[in-house]
Amino acid sequence: MKSIRNEEHSPVSIVAVLARALIIAVFFIGAMNGLAQMPPGFDGTNSSPTYTPLASWSFQDKTNWTSDQHYAPVSFTNLAYSWLGNGSSLVVATNIPAWLQYNVVETNSVTNLTVSAGSVNFWFAPRWSGTNEGGNGPGFFGRLLEVGGYTPDSSAGWWSLYVDDVGHNIYFSAQTNDLSSNVVTYLSAPIDWTTNYFHQITLTFSATNTALYLDGELATNGPGMTAYPGPEALAGGFFIGSSSNGMNSASGLFNDVVTYDVPLDAATIQQMFDAEYIYYMMMPGNTAMFRLSSAEATYSITPTPNIITGQGNLQVVGSTPVCYYTTNPYVVWLTNITVTATANGTENVSFAVEGGQDGYYYDVFAGTMLTSPLGNGFWTWQGQSQHCLVYSLTNMPQGTVFLILGSPFDPDGDGLTSAYENLVSKTDPNNADTDGDGIPDGWSVLLGLDPLNSISTQPSLRLNYTYTTADWLNQISGIKTGTVNLDNEGNVLQATQ
Repeated sequence: MKSIRNEEHSPVSIVAVLARALIIAVFFIGAMNGLAQMPPGFDGTNSSPTYTPLASWSFQDKTNWTSDQHYAPVSFTNLAYSWLGNGSSLVVATNIPAWLQYNVVETNSVTNLTVSAGSVNFWFAPRWSGTNEGGNGPGFFGRLLEVGGYTPDSSAGWWSLYVDDVGHNIYFSAQTNDLSSNVVTYLSAPIDWTTNYFHQITLTFSATNTALYLDGELATNGPGMTAYPGPEALAGGFFIGSSSNGMNSASGLFNDVVTYDVPLDAATIQQMFDAEYIYYMMMPGNTAMFRLSSAEATYSITPTPNIITGQGNLQVVGSTPVCYYTTNPYVVWLTNITVTATANGTENVSFAVEGGQDGYYYDVFAGTMLTSPLGNGFWTWQGQSQHCLVYSLTNMPQGTVFLILGSPFDPDGDGLTSAYENLVSKTDPNNADTDGDGIPDGWSVLLGLDPLNSISTQPSLRLNYTYTTADWLNQISGIKTGTVNLDNEGNVLQATQ
């Protein structure tokens, strides 16, 4: 356990970068060795010292979608990419046909995938939540990996790893193209998945056994392979994220797909998960996997708009023994930081806020990774503080955590501080209406709208408000238990929460 604290004069560089919005980044909670470490012999691409991959796809080439071995796909269409995950991820999630097709065997006889014995290891994050998580599931049997195609009479040959339409189960099934009408479902396992949360999926198969591992642990196993597609189906290649016609989309994100020609053992699969999970957990955009969440805020627009406000998760411990004032209300710092472990494995943090002036409120943000610039990272709002007080944050996760103190600087007057816009909402701190839809960024956040997505150009997303072409709000609903008072023209007079 250690904490690192900047000196009082260190805010200068950060203030320059974020236009007086952020004051100081202060400390780590926990030692750096609290982070998962990559096992010896692993290079972060799912390869291991024991097993040599046949092929791999990290999807760094988001234009031509070549494999890591520089083999081009046979064909592709309607694909996208995302910075969620470990670097860029392939996204197969549209309401029109989309597919990514690779050769099973390249023209120079290099094999990308085996179907009778081997392993496939990859990371997947659904763009849906299962009905057991309050969502709708993918809506159809979504293909994760597929060779050939299912037919009622078993005429084509088929090999597929897929999820059911409600997002409750994952299956591995196959057919031999022998006109037997037989489908062999080797294994199935329950899943409980939510939107944009990455899971490691590992399938191993051979003549004697099949097994499925989810997030490093054995989920289920089944009998050995007896049915799989023949040469004609294999000549059609394999598909990631859909069936061969681009339908039955998995509707999700893929990353670090790796194939092997032998079954991986359980210990190696667990090591792979341990080695890579930290990158998915800590990737700044992966909000679904993030261990910290924003505090509950209160909202106020009078006398000056300040949309995100309130004590949040901060608890006042007391006053500082000596109160330091500065001539500039935006020059403040955190000091006297202490970190203590609790019996349940979390951490309690206390710190003092010094500098600044009376009557000003300073936002506190928490994150688990520093990026350059800081706004590229993912941060959570923990509450507002005042100077010359000691605060505590309880039940913080073990590992590396950074705290940043933000100032009340709000040059565009949209009710969101520049610190909040840089770190949390990712909106333009110098533009009150980043997406240009006529609703200020602060009100978009308050109303539960996306401040980066113009609602005026997407009427289907206007679920809880209506407004005229003159940008006057006519009606607002669904604002928790609060109220919004409008004048006769539809202008907002007051909001309470």
